Amino acid sequence: MSALIVHSRFHLVVFYVALFVCFAPEWLGTFFQRVEPGAVKRDRGSHAWLFIAMGAGVFAAFFLVNADFPGTTLTWNQPLQFWIGVAVMLAGLAFRWYAIHVLGKFFTRTVATRAGQHVVQDGPYRWIRHPSYSGALLMFLGMGIAMTNWAALLAIMLGAGIGYAWRVHVEEQVLCADLGQPYRDYMLRTRRFVPFVW
Repeated sequence: MSALIVHSRFHLVVFYVALFVCFAPEWLGTFFQRVEPGAVKRDRGSHAWLFIAMGAGVFAAFFLVNADFPGTTLTWNQPLQFWIGVAVMLAGLAFRWYAIHVLGKFFTRTVATRAGQHVVQDGPYRWIRHPSYSGALLMFLGMGIAMTNWAALLAIMLGAGIGYAWRVHVEEQVLCADLGQPYRDYMLRTRRFVPFVW
């Protein structure tokens, strides 16, 4: 049996709608949101690297699903897997936008800091340092689950993981340098993506 989105047109359409809802704002934000005047941009290519790594993972996932390699398709109750995946995608989207809302004017798509910036510790930032990235990783996890193929899920998460690993490395170095000891103290009492775990 092939992946559900390969043999069910209905599920394929729902999958593409979910992808559009989750990722179209990201693409638009990349092209239209600019760092405000006066902010210091020190991205070191992390934004471009993030898109390259994620794009490679997603491309590989679609290739693996359409190639239908033996043993990679998850055949048990594919509709249930699919809807769980879509729900995880949308939950990730909601969590990401909640984190962005809490961060407010300090949110940027490239690594940059501005005068007067302080360590935000409200909402999800009380427990994790990068909740908007946690939300994005949930979107990718849901996407992989909805594809009902374990190799595609692995490819997506590998691409996103590699992309965000470099992004977080760059961002935390910049925040330690610009925000100083308050951010270093904050790092000691929080996790990066999952509260109390990682």
